[in-house]
Amino acid sequence: MKAIISILTVLMFSAFSLAPYQHRIISGLVRDNAGAPLSGVSVVVKGTSHSTVTDINGAYQISVNAGDEFLVFSFPGLKKQTIRIGKTNRINVIMKSEAVSPEEIVVMEADYETPHVTQAAGKVSRKGVMVAGGTAYHHRRLSNQAYYVPEPGYIQHNTEGYSTIHENGFKDVLHNPLSTFSIDVDNASYANVRRFLNMGQLPPVDAVRIEEMINYFNYDYPEPEGKHPFSVYTELSECPWNDAHQLLHVGLQGKNIDKSALPPSNLVFLIDVSGSMSAANKLPLLKQAFRMLVNELRPEDRVAIVVYAGAAGLVLESTPGSEKAAILAALDKLQSGGSTAGGAGLKLAYKVARQHYMEEGNNRIILATDGDFNVGSSSNAEMERLIEEKRKQGVFMTVLGFGMGNYKDDKMEIIADKGNGNYAYIDNIQEARKVFITEFGGTLFTIARDVKFQIEFNPARVKGYRLVGYENRLLNDEDFNDDNKDAGEMGAGHTVTALYELIPAGSDETLQQIDPLKYQSDRKDPQAVSKVKADPKAELMTIKLRYKRPDETTSTKVEIPVRGKVLKPEETSDNFRFSAAVAAFGLMLRNSHYKGDASMEQVIAMVKSARGEDEEGYRSEFLKLVKLADSLKEWTAEE
Repeated sequence: MKAIISILTVLMFSAFSLAPYQHRIISGLVRDNAGAPLSGVSVVVKGTSHSTVTDINGAYQISVNAGDEFLVFSFPGLKKQTIRIGKTNRINVIMKSEAVSPEEIVVMEADYETPHVTQAAGKVSRKGVMVAGGTAYHHRRLSNQAYYVPEPGYIQHNTEGYSTIHENGFKDVLHNPLSTFSIDVDNASYANVRRFLNMGQLPPVDAVRIEEMINYFNYDYPEPEGKHPFSVYTELSECPWNDAHQLLHVGLQGKNIDKSALPPSNLVFLIDVSGSMSAANKLPLLKQAFRMLVNELRPEDRVAIVVYAGAAGLVLESTPGSEKAAILAALDKLQSGGSTAGGAGLKLAYKVARQHYMEEGNNRIILATDGDFNVGSSSNAEMERLIEEKRKQGVFMTVLGFGMGNYKDDKMEIIADKGNGNYAYIDNIQEARKVFITEFGGTLFTIARDVKFQIEFNPARVKGYRLVGYENRLLNDEDFNDDNKDAGEMGAGHTVTALYELIPAGSDETLQQIDPLKYQSDRKDPQAVSKVKADPKAELMTIKLRYKRPDETTSTKVEIPVRGKVLKPEETSDNFRFSAAVAAFGLMLRNSHYKGDASMEQVIAMVKSARGEDEEGYRSEFLKLVKLADSLKEWTAEE
């Protein structure tokens, strides 16, 4: 008996002595080259599916086995680090910026475990995933996922804000022959949707603005010729998600201007450094993004930096673009902390911009924030009045959104709209490159202001129509001729695309009826639209456009009749098929009443046939996102 006990004792001691070599915990901190902690860095045991991500403080813990040799640290826009494990249990890592080539557009795809669906705050929540409203987080493995997933039991209330979208319905042409709207060159919605999908979740429906998703991409339209600063392009074919309908594609191409020929810029960087900006995908990413813009500045350009937290302050006087070292040094010193005096920051930025106003230049504030204005002038109405007043003085606004969790999309969209500017969401360093380098002219330089569309449809060709997206850009028909009515701006080299779903004349489809009109005898019959004789040789529509040149207060009108030959699907251009694919994808993400027969398989096929040259890789990235969303569709549930 004693012998047996002795043998067991030896075996137990042997097991304990071997345990550290079979399984141990590696921990450490991950920081950028400025010493700031990086959250959401993927840490993977090389050659395995075992992984974790760094927390908000850049800290991580991961278990390794005896045969494991390397840890791989990766984060979008930073150089991947492969570190030998060795005998230490503590590995700290410094990650540095990576020069991004056009071919290196990255989509982080996850290796998902079986999803676990629970109910939280009346919404469908997914295991380990944040949904709009109140959300309970649950831990699960997300391989190669470049976002922070909180620990088990952690509850975070998501306070992101989005304006409600009420989708456009079909209008009958006899009672509503005119469709009038302001152009929209914002593209924040696409990048924001990408952020949600890369986190492994479907976006809130009101985060999906289809026109912004379509206009995220450039299209191959003809360059403008003649006196107008843009060209007009149209194309008509069968609607991919409803073969009984037609899809009309209308595009504008803004005039390209060589960077050296652009007017000088008087810029004010208005940067939110409040406590809510501390995360790695906020202020640290913001600083990297603005470094790119500073490197694009010319000697004739000027930059000032205004920051706001508990109070607003000027951290860099207006400085020539030739003094890049001074501008970059001021950026590098920025740190987050305090509450958010957004109104005070805006007022100070406008004051600085007016002090250095350039009569023939581009005077612009570039606001970078998560949109959390919670001290001072915080109501949307106050912000609108302030920005509209200053816009009339010739200072425009570009808005850049960062971060997640308390992101205020609704406020930022209003600021850009009222400030005669554009709005982008920067979720990674590649998007910063797109905004500040690839599309530098379009982001900062306006070639046409208050650009308005008005289309008059011919009932001999069109029974009903529906504008896809642009819900928050609709105008009254009489606003078209009102030069006091604000509308969208177009930047140098920008393209603008709009899609209409059409019900052809002669269709048996019933439109929503209205009661017979009492005082207009010629319109008493609510079914009159069905009795209009179709004429395939008649004009389809007339496109009317109004715009102001940047230095003018009176608009110019352009009128273009369009006959609209109906092309077979195989005859359509890459422009048509790709924009239709993006629209169909948006309809599915919104679970739209109008999605018809749209499917992920259809979208994937259209994108594959319409990628074109895709020099920057954005269309290929979109294809990956569609496939990623397709893998998440089983997580959805009917409410």
